[in-house]
Amino acid sequence: MALYEHIYMARQDVSTGQVEELTKTLTEIITSNGGTIAKTEYWGLKSLTYRIRKNRKAHYTLFNIDAPAAAVAEMERQMRINEDILRFMTVRVEEHEEGPSAMMQKRDDRGDRGDRRGPRRF
Repeated sequence: MALYEHIYMARQDVSTGQVEELTKTLTEIITSNGGTIAKTEYWGLKSLTYRIRKNRKAHYTLFNIDAPAAAVAEMERQMRINEDILRFMTVRVEEHEEGPSAMMQKRDDRGDRGDRRGPRRF
């Protein structure tokens, strides 16, 4: 079986509970077709760079999938039918990343800003 990373964006109008239910439904599609989901991350409601179907924000969710191509194709087919899903993207990878994704890692690099700019001149 192949390894995939899959991200989907749900409309801003749906609640977090509905996004979790949608995630559960997509997980069942993968598992019923012989695959497994190694990791699921809900990234939250984030602003979009541009409007997509009159939405300015979207709920982002990441899957790490280990499944045959037919299972992923069936999941994508179901996502195209669902009106609550704005966009999705599936990428085949060689291996899954360990630990939290880059979106979930805390960014603490703002505090050392003065060191990078050099000394102040008066």
